[in-house]
Amino acid sequence: MPVRDLLFLLLINVVWGLALVAAAASLKHFPPLEFTWLRFMLLSIVLVPFLRWHEGQMGRIFWIAMTGGTFNFALLFLGVHLAGEVSIVAIAGQLGVPFATILSIFLLNEVVHWRRWTGIALSFAGIAVIGFDPRVILHVDGFLSVVAAALVGSVSSILMRQIKGVPVFQMQAWIATLSWPVLMAMSLAFENGQVEAARTASIQHWAGIAYTALLSSLVAHAGFYYMLQRYEVSKISPFTLLAPLFTVIFSVLLLGEGLSWRIVVGGAITLLGVAIISLRERDLVKEPIV
Repeated sequence: MPVRDLLFLLLINVVWGLALVAAAASLKHFPPLEFTWLRFMLLSIVLVPFLRWHEGQMGRIFWIAMTGGTFNFALLFLGVHLAGEVSIVAIAGQLGVPFATILSIFLLNEVVHWRRWTGIALSFAGIAVIGFDPRVILHVDGFLSVVAAALVGSVSSILMRQIKGVPVFQMQAWIATLSWPVLMAMSLAFENGQVEAARTASIQHWAGIAYTALLSSLVAHAGFYYMLQRYEVSKISPFTLLAPLFTVIFSVLLLGEGLSWRIVVGGAITLLGVAIISLRERDLVKEPIV
């Protein structure tokens, strides 16, 4: 792979790595559900030209939107809001890979051999190590919310494997368009102070919404999809493991978060497990949906 393409992949992961940091800054001001529906609404507006009706597949697309968009991101950003530690969220979010592998056994009758079982075991062992960190125990609700987000997102991954002939930006357009009205209704039902939050938001707060919707979900995703068209999945997908590493680095440098030995060791074990699973699933595209 040319150095130019390696640097491009590195840039994509830097953009993804900054996404949770940008979200964390905005979530100090916006309620999590309001933040989530606003970023999906912005993404939906931009992607309206890509909306196409797919006869016979809209039911599955709806459930992909609910699992991979609405509830996945609602739980993820709630976790960021509650946990207060972006680095922990970034690592715990990687559980979507082993969750999807386990679900594929029961729902798709896939056969998993000992290498992927080893990766699954390592992934959960690493999260268990992190789970005993005092900061995680203090914010266990946020940690569990992110784990739940990974589980819900893995359901979406299974559904995505059964979709045929829906281009990536059309799928993104449907996920965003179907998600934001549901999330807005949830915000109105369960949160307070949304109007005041929008009225008093600074440019930095709005920038967090724009960054996660446009740079992270749209620009970086388009770049990754472009690279998938040029190279084999097995060469590209392992690079996505750089994103949580960059998130951890940026959370330390920009947010002043500390790193305990449990987070470092547990994170390394988890990412090793995810890497093993990803390298064994060469026929599957491992990429974020939105």
